[in-house]
Amino acid sequence: MVYDAKSVVVLEGLEPVRKRPAMYIGTTSIDGVQHCLNEIIDNSIDEALAGFASTIQITIHQNNYFTVVDNGRGIPVDMMPQYHKSALEILLTKLHAGAKFDSKTYKVSGGLHGVGSSVVNALSDDFVAEVRRDNQFYRMEFSRGVPKTGLQKSAKSQLGLASTTGTAISFHPDLEIFKTGIELDIKRVLKQVKERAYLSPGVFFKVFDERINLKKGYYFQGGIKSLVEDININKKPLHPTIYFKDEKDSIQVEVALQYTDAIKESLYSFVNVINTKEGGTHVTGFKTALTKIINDYGNSQGVIKKGNLSGDDTKDGLTAVIYLKMPATDLQFEGQTKTKLGNSEAQGIVLQIVKDHLTRYFEENPSAASAIMQKVLVTQQARLAAKAARDSVIRKSALEGATLPGKLADCREKDPAKSELFIVEGDSAGGSAKQGRDRHFQAILPLRGKILNSEKSYLDRVMTFKELRDLVVAIGTGISDLFDYKKLRYHKIIIMTDADVDGEHIMTLILTFFFRHLPEIVEKGHIYIAQPPLFKLSANKKVYYAYSEAEMNRIAKEKFSGNYSLQRYKGLGEMNPEQLWSTTMNPENRVLRVINVEDSQEADQTFSMLMGEEVPPRKKFIQTHAKSANLDI
Repeated sequence: MVYDAKSVVVLEGLEPVRKRPAMYIGTTSIDGVQHCLNEIIDNSIDEALAGFASTIQITIHQNNYFTVVDNGRGIPVDMMPQYHKSALEILLTKLHAGAKFDSKTYKVSGGLHGVGSSVVNALSDDFVAEVRRDNQFYRMEFSRGVPKTGLQKSAKSQLGLASTTGTAISFHPDLEIFKTGIELDIKRVLKQVKERAYLSPGVFFKVFDERINLKKGYYFQGGIKSLVEDININKKPLHPTIYFKDEKDSIQVEVALQYTDAIKESLYSFVNVINTKEGGTHVTGFKTALTKIINDYGNSQGVIKKGNLSGDDTKDGLTAVIYLKMPATDLQFEGQTKTKLGNSEAQGIVLQIVKDHLTRYFEENPSAASAIMQKVLVTQQARLAAKAARDSVIRKSALEGATLPGKLADCREKDPAKSELFIVEGDSAGGSAKQGRDRHFQAILPLRGKILNSEKSYLDRVMTFKELRDLVVAIGTGISDLFDYKKLRYHKIIIMTDADVDGEHIMTLILTFFFRHLPEIVEKGHIYIAQPPLFKLSANKKVYYAYSEAEMNRIAKEKFSGNYSLQRYKGLGEMNPEQLWSTTMNPENRVLRVINVEDSQEADQTFSMLMGEEVPPRKKFIQTHAKSANLDI
């Protein structure tokens, strides 16, 4: 093929966005649709951060249109002489056009480097912008980034703009781009909006979902302090929430933190309302300062006896929110979708502000400082005990050697991507599974009884529990600081328990262990739940299996005209090996549920509620969901 000037393609206007949408929004899956909605919402929040908007309304329509309305200043509509077009049209059709490239209009901004609205426009088959300015309504329509109409004056708003000032954007994601669908989960939308409401104290957020006739409002005057208290709702706080805010070199640092009786960290970071899920320099500065202050205080009080505390010692039980507001022109994110802050100066500024305020807080609140010291010293003790246990037990056994647990019936396949591990409840079901499996790629590990509730168990105790130690050995990755994802022996780890209360409890205990102590395996989508059938229907040598009572009734009605035999399986051990294989283990027709963590905060709260010490929240959850359970008791 000839490579010359004719080979060079120049994409005009918004063509690059439609050609390579993932470069701008990360993905063209449903996550990309959510990203588009967030970009429009964040533009309205920018008006609120600038002090000009107090209300933001988000509507999901029946036809999967999304509308965002604010009462800010309204996008400028006056002409830009150099383009012979209105500022509104330029902003919505040109990349890198906007008011966020200097620090005058938006000192703080969460918009996508000035390209958010134009990107959403490019990826929508219908996009409408309405503006209220100077006592006049303006409207302009687009399709796939191209104007369908000119800028038009109108007598009233069709999108719900107030009679003062503001902007309304309505768009329909283009199915040519988002081929897997555009129907957003309202729970996810509410979570995203609620998160932004915490970061925008004093701003009223309204959410309407016309699909299910839902109306929801969020308003948090307490800001990130309220967010920390919400995260810890199912945990036992050890002291009042610590909160402080300061500014240096045009970077405003806001921090709220609280230690609880949990054994894991819940740390969230934001920059200009953007959730920096991968952290960045601001998080590094916070962690460095926290460890130093706690060590300095502990040494001054003479309570640190076994050497300085590590960063790992100071994070267990910590719930913290770090929120930076900084000039939009100075922002440096790693990647277009902004999940990690790259500004080097942020690290030093956060470190100094946290150090100054936390040192003062410890001096003025000795009881809270003492509670924090007790917590981190317990964590240090558990870490040292776990290290000793590894040195004396684990390193001499299977975690560092080649010996696998005796109960494990391993598979012959050596490629982890093709291998499956079934974690089976009880020796009886384990025996059926071992006989019914495909030995080439399916391994079986029976667990005896209910394992340890590891929700609040440190590693030293976890590793003394034989069933859990065998599980870690079988998986092959090691645990804690010995964890090595590359050593994972099975890419499908399938929990297979009875469909009764005990089985569900055992399944929850296993999930708790993975979520709290081997979270990367969960996050990478390697954990599955097997779905054994609940009923067997048979007559005249015809056999059918049903996985719910509704399916059983449908099969009975459609497949049998007379009498038939009905068997309700109360346990996996009631199935013979052939039945277990054909209904639950055969990849050709089995049903598996994959465990995904879409919302780490919600998952953390759920495990704390289900497996923690606080009884009332768990009781309320059980009573609320009891009717939807499909179990024998």
